[in-house]
Amino acid sequence: MNPIGEITQRPAMLLFDVDDTVTTDGRVESVSIDALERLQRAGIRTVAVTGRPLGWAETIAWTWPVDLAIGENGAGWMWREGRRFVTRWFEDEDSRRAQRRALDALQLEVARDVPSLPHAGDQALRRCDIAWDVGETWRAPEADVARASALIHAAGMRAPCSSVHLHAVPGGWDKASGALRALADRFAMSSADARVSCAFVGDSGNDAEAFGFFETSVGVANVRENAARLATMPRFVTREARGRGFAELASHLISLGGAR
Repeated sequence: MNPIGEITQRPAMLLFDVDDTVTTDGRVESVSIDALERLQRAGIRTVAVTGRPLGWAETIAWTWPVDLAIGENGAGWMWREGRRFVTRWFEDEDSRRAQRRALDALQLEVARDVPSLPHAGDQALRRCDIAWDVGETWRAPEADVARASALIHAAGMRAPCSSVHLHAVPGGWDKASGALRALADRFAMSSADARVSCAFVGDSGNDAEAFGFFETSVGVANVRENAARLATMPRFVTREARGRGFAELASHLISLGGAR
């Protein structure tokens, strides 16, 4: 990974993970909100791409200085247009109903076979996936994470794991494909344009697809803590960790010339 000082072109947009990228110890501190405000004042659009529930993404879209919020690792997205609120989905309604039945069956299986693994505290706000707490309120044993992941895969689903949650994803989305569809929907941006004109910053396993897709992919310094869960590492890395690393990146991007 290269230092962010080697990034020489200002992106049109900065897509960012939330947990342990803009948050520190689970909190959004002033340094991160200030960085988002500064990015927007500089003309760089901001897009949240989080594994958190779509219920959280709605709040982010309504109240944070962002142009778009993508939730549940790409399952849906939303944005404000004045007083109008727009919500879109990666999968159609019939597919989501069928996926929900499969998720309900999987949920019972994991509860039976890995009873020590609790649901994420935000599960009630999720609409398209299931998440288990593996690092938010406790540190789950790796054997439990591996066993639950095996059950998810056996059910025909993917099992991305962030720094805080293990997810069961029953559809074809991830942070890269979900973001690309959302960018096309919101900004009429092609995949080819997004690849070179957007930057992405994250820190953990569910960011791997986005790290692999965007030319300017950045990890805050704590990405090194999650290397074992990352199939693809980012191209660049900040000196600082978590929210301070995000602010460091924002300052560097703002200092660059006009967006490409």
